[in-house]
Amino acid sequence: MPAADLILAGAHVRTLDPGRPTASAVAVRDGVIAAVGEADDVRDWRGPGTEVVDLHGAHLVPGLVDSHSHPVWGLDMATGTDLSGVTDLAGLRTALAGAERVEGWVVGYGLDHNAFEGRPVHHELVADVLGDTPAFLRLYDGHSALADGAALAAAGVTGPRAFAQRAEVVCDATGRPTGHLVEHAAMDLVAGVVPRPAYAQRRARLLELLSAMAATGLTGAHVMDGGDLDLVAEVARETVLPLRLRFAPWCMPGTDGDTLRELIELQGTGGRHWLVGGVKFFVDGTVEGGTAWLEHPDCHGRGTDAFWPDPRAYAEAVRTLHAAGVRTATHAIGDAAVRHVLDTVASLGPGGRGAHRIEHIETAPDELLPRFAELGVAASMQPPHSGYTRDDGTDEWSRRLGGDRAGRAWRLRDLREAGATVALGSDWPIAHYDVRAVLATAHRPKGAAAHRPGLTPLQALEGCTTHAAAAAGESDRAGRVAPGFRADLTALSVDPGRASGDELTDAPVVLTVTGGHVVHRAV
Repeated sequence: MPAADLILAGAHVRTLDPGRPTASAVAVRDGVIAAVGEADDVRDWRGPGTEVVDLHGAHLVPGLVDSHSHPVWGLDMATGTDLSGVTDLAGLRTALAGAERVEGWVVGYGLDHNAFEGRPVHHELVADVLGDTPAFLRLYDGHSALADGAALAAAGVTGPRAFAQRAEVVCDATGRPTGHLVEHAAMDLVAGVVPRPAYAQRRARLLELLSAMAATGLTGAHVMDGGDLDLVAEVARETVLPLRLRFAPWCMPGTDGDTLRELIELQGTGGRHWLVGGVKFFVDGTVEGGTAWLEHPDCHGRGTDAFWPDPRAYAEAVRTLHAAGVRTATHAIGDAAVRHVLDTVASLGPGGRGAHRIEHIETAPDELLPRFAELGVAASMQPPHSGYTRDDGTDEWSRRLGGDRAGRAWRLRDLREAGATVALGSDWPIAHYDVRAVLATAHRPKGAAAHRPGLTPLQALEGCTTHAAAAAGESDRAGRVAPGFRADLTALSVDPGRASGDELTDAPVVLTVTGGHVVHRAV
């Protein structure tokens, strides 16, 4: 018998494998689980080069996965001054006055829409504290930003623009930009002239970030963008990526046949611990930005348009990719957006089951929930996003939607009880990447979703393991502690299948193993 590279012993193993639900020891060889059982079952796997780790009663589970994250693209999104702690306009002005200047710019991220206290987003609100300093401030949702007058001038943005996708340079009644840039195409006008960290700095930050993610128990992430694949490939050649990254590059409005062929050809590209596997779409934007696709207008009379000016073109692109065997993930927040994606998958016929997923699903009516299980569409949801809302309905998200739709917020438990696959994530840098907080908030959603039951501890654990694997089409090799499965493993001081959210939030992470490599340890 060949020797194992790694043996984990002395553990309470929750395998999530129906054939053997519990164990106390695991043997790993060549990045794959070789044996699962008790001490006697793995003894013969021990050789002179085997590393043996005694977990001293820690709880070992399948490696935890963030089903929606942006760890590479997010390096640019989360650059500069962290504004996530700002709660009002006075706090924003104070933060900007003391913000570090980067090559003469103020760059910030994580700004909550609620900080504007109901006022329209406008650069005049902060003009006096910035003076002639150009500033580019990303709002927390990643779909909008505030650019001041100097930044707009540097980018040559002097009035409205037309875009192939649903996006807007918001202007006042005289046609002058307010600085509010809504959706990616509008933000990119200014982002293109904002100072960017040097390559070496981005490389160092990527490894630092992935290591910090692993320290919370994460072993993998479904990356909902194309990232910088050259950067990832270089880092993966030089060292072991602490997280297994699965990329889904974007397919945007205006995509032609050549671009679709390029996306198809890109599938399967990868290296150790990274892979391109899927394509990401948007059919709407955000509630706060007025770009969520809703069946009835929001309180500002907006939200009835899709991100794709012709939603039929979106459906046709999905059909083309599906015919080529490519999995898709679609950002859909509003009820009309969710319905359109479900209708699109339904048009694929039985072959569409299990191959497609919807991201976010922030509000959905009762009649849509059973269709997820009927069509085999995975629901990929981010419980920490509920923290940007308030249970009294005074937040921007709730006010724009109105009581009925806000009352259908983040229906995690309802979707599970309807039979859906529910995969969980953070959407970092939109919310913090700590997977323990993802699990805890899934137990007890916040704000607009606080009135409804969350997932049970076991359901939440499945959302970051077996259901995450199903959403990626990897149920045959990931999400369980079983022979032949990937050696992606997480050990915590508490059992995440039973512990309360409060216990989980600060639970020590004892060990994280990705592909058989110990990437974090506290033992």
